[in-house]
Formats: sequence, structure tokens, C-alpha cells
Amino acid sequence: MSESPASGPPPQIPPTRQPTDVPRAPRPTTTLRQRLAELRGPSVAPHPLDARALAALAANPGCKRRALLDGAGVDKGVLATALGSPAPFGQSQFAFMRGNAFEAKVKADGGAELLRLLYERLGGGSPAPDQHAATPDLSAAGPEGRAARTALALREATAAGGWALLDHPMLALEVAGSPAYLEPDAVVVHPDGRWTVVEIKSFPMIDASADAAKVGAAARQAAVYVLALERVAAVVEGAEVGHQVLLVCPKDFSNLPTASVVDVRKQRAVTRRQLTRLTRIEDIAQTLPEGTTFDPACGPQELESAVSSVDAAYAPECLAACELAFHCRSRSRAEGAVESLGRSVRGELGGLTTVAGVLAAAAGKEGDPADPTVAALRRAAALRAEALESAALLRAGALESAAALRAGAPEGAAACR
Repeated sequence: MSESPASGPPPQIPPTRQPTDVPRAPRPTTTLRQRLAELRGPSVAPHPLDARALAALAANPGCKRRALLDGAGVDKGVLATALGSPAPFGQSQFAFMRGNAFEAKVKADGGAELLRLLYERLGGGSPAPDQHAATPDLSAAGPEGRAARTALALREATAAGGWALLDHPMLALEVAGSPAYLEPDAVVVHPDGRWTVVEIKSFPMIDASADAAKVGAAARQAAVYVLALERVAAVVEGAEVGHQVLLVCPKDFSNLPTASVVDVRKQRAVTRRQLTRLTRIEDIAQTLPEGTTFDPACGPQELESAVSSVDAAYAPECLAACELAFHCRSRSRAEGAVESLGRSVRGELGGLTTVAGVLAAAAGKEGDPADPTVAALRRAAALRAEALESAALLRAGALESAAALRAGAPEGAAACR
């Protein structure tokens, strides 16, 4: 006897999945480190970002081009040469060797002379350093390892409560979301837990005074080291980073070291504020076209396209601080941008962004006469035209007078000497 079918609603047949209903695989994400390596080139080692370059970057935080290239470790000097606009940057071999020899002299005998100079200027109430000042070994594998070893040495020296000299420590500082590793000449730990940055330069200090521009550059560079040290001191009990750095230079015209104290509180505040304003490198990299690379092995046209895809903020001051400045200047002039005339001029011109627009506004061909900038330009153009007209009239009058004198002179008269 057969069974009767079960009563109830018929079974529901699942609908057929359409192609549009197929779930898409998640798009693979690329880490920032991998992305920066692609921008730099697969076979190109990262170019280290030193404090000098970081200080220059902080002085022009609106330049996304430099922020990205420095963050990716691109050698801007090599890139500028590949683009056909090499920059005469770099230190001569003679100056480099002289600087190394002077630094070795200052740090000889365990840094005895360096510690003596520092104690004379910044010793405070601490006991004088003796021959047993600690000089910890900071060697480790890679910049990350050296930075970790430096942090450990600073912590141990602070806890020991004595003098310690750290020769070429490695410090880490985050710049626009990317780590930068910095190497000051020296850092001294005081018995009271204070840390002092030491900058050793080869330019002379004559009559206890050095070139103001060079001292200012050294102060900006030292301010970057102070910022990096403050990150370590924040997690070390009893540690404090001094805002007075020791600048060591040759005395007069000799090779004997002398020192001066430089207060970098102003430079530190400015550098910190400017670094905070920098756009994150990851955000800049996401706006680039797919396949963008700054590999110097690529052709000039491809490199030109890659560099042009990142906005720059050129100013004449870049010529003294950036290897790509000559390339950016030529492009700025070709576009007729007023930035090539300087930041102060750019600020005075308001909404006028091109040289052609400025000249047209001054000639009365463009612009709103009620605009104060346009009115000032037209007034300046009128004054210039009036001055040129007066000079032309004076020159014409002088020529007529000279001709009349020559016509009235007796024949054969000797010329006045």
C-alpha cells in the first residue's frame, strides 16, 4: 500500500542567483610601506631623511611633492638629474673630510673635551664629569634596531644618575604618517636626568661669534632632534629634554674646539607646528594615478608626468634647500605663476595668480577697478609710465643742449676735457 503525499504548501525553490548577485571579492589593500616602495622603484633603496631635509620640509609644509618624495625615500638629487635639471647640492670632499676630522678631535678620549665644554656652559649644579663617563654601545641591525637601542641606552643612563655620552644615536620621528630616522652628532645625559643635543659644525666661531645664517640652520636642525628626543623622554621617568643645545665649532682660525649655547625653543615650536600641518603621505599617495613611479630608470617623459601629478609649492627659498627646486622653478616660470616671484609678492597680489594676469590688470585690460590690488597695480603702472616719460624728456633736452653747444662753438676750438 503506497503512502499518500504529505499535505501542506509545496517546497519553495530558491531563486537562481543572477550574475549581478555574485558577491565581489574584497579589493586587495596595499600597505603604505609597499606603496612607497612602488613609488620609489622596486630595486631602489630608500634615501634616508635627515634633520636638515626635515627642517627644510617643515619650512614649506604646503609642498605635497616634497612631502611625498621624502616620505617615500626618493633621492631627489638623482631624480632631478634624470629630469634634466640637476641641482648643485652637496658638500665638497675636502669640506666633508675636514668636518669628520674636527668631529673626531672633539670626541677623542671618550668625549672628554666635549664634556668639558658642555659642563662649562650647561653644567648647572651637577658634579663635573670624570673619565668614567658612560659611552654606551649603540650598534644594532637597521635603523629600527638602532632607534630601539638608543631609547634603551637613554633610559639606562638616566636611571644610573651619571654623565653619559651617546655618539651618533638614532632617533625616530613620525612625519606625515611615515617614520623618519634621525642621527644627531651626540646627545649628553646629565646626572639630573636632563638630555642635551650637541651639534658639531666645521664653520669657524670668530671672537665667540659665528655666521648668523649658518647658526640659524644649525638651530633648526637641532630643533628637529629635540622633538624626536621628547618622544623618548615622555616614557622615561625623570628624563627632561633641554631646549638649549650645545654648538661646537673651531675657534677663530684654528682647529681647537669652542662652544656656544643656542636656545632652540622658537625653532622647536615653529618646526612642530609646521610638521603638524603636513598632509599625511598616505592621503597624498592615494590621489596619484595607478602605476605612478619615480624610479630613475624610467624615461624623462614618464618621470616628468609622475612629478607633475603631485602638487608643489615652489618659492625662491627652495633653491637653497631642495634638489628639485630648479625643475620646479622652470615649470613655475613656464606656467607664469606669481609664486616664482616670491611668497611676499604672492601675498600682495591676492587673487591674481599669473604674471600675465597681473600685467593685464595693471594695463587696465582685466580686473575690477574696485579691487584694491588692481587699483594699486594701475597706480604703480601710471607712476612708472610718468617716470619713464620724464626721463625721456630729460634725455631729449640734454641731447638738444649738447647739439646747441656744439653748433655755437668756434671752428677748430679744442674740445673740453
